[in-house]
Amino acid sequence: MARLFGTEIPNEKRIEASLPYIYGIGRSTASRILEQAGVSPDIRTGELTEEQLVKIATVIQSEEITIEGDLRREQQGQMKRLASINCYRGIRHKRGLPVRGQRTQTNARTRKGKRRTVGVAQ
Repeated sequence: MARLFGTEIPNEKRIEASLPYIYGIGRSTASRILEQAGVSPDIRTGELTEEQLVKIATVIQSEEITIEGDLRREQQGQMKRLASINCYRGIRHKRGLPVRGQRTQTNARTRKGKRRTVGVAQ
């Protein structure tokens, strides 16, 4: 497996589909990176030469695309800032509830977690 920025990307897939394995790079960003690096998106990752991998890495760095640990740290900082100023979104993040206005009476299981029965003690 090829490694880019500390992330293993699969050899058997096309490079266009392999680049999104790096946190912070999506499909459209991957195709833009490959276009600027001059690498065909149809090449399998395992068939890339060392020069092509270096070109891809330099394009990512020159474009100043925030990826992996830096991006995660940035997002954590933004959530902490929202929570510290006690805005609505910050409070929802703290409580583990949906942040963007979704209903919670039904659904929202992904965000709320496993059901906990709250009953009256007798």
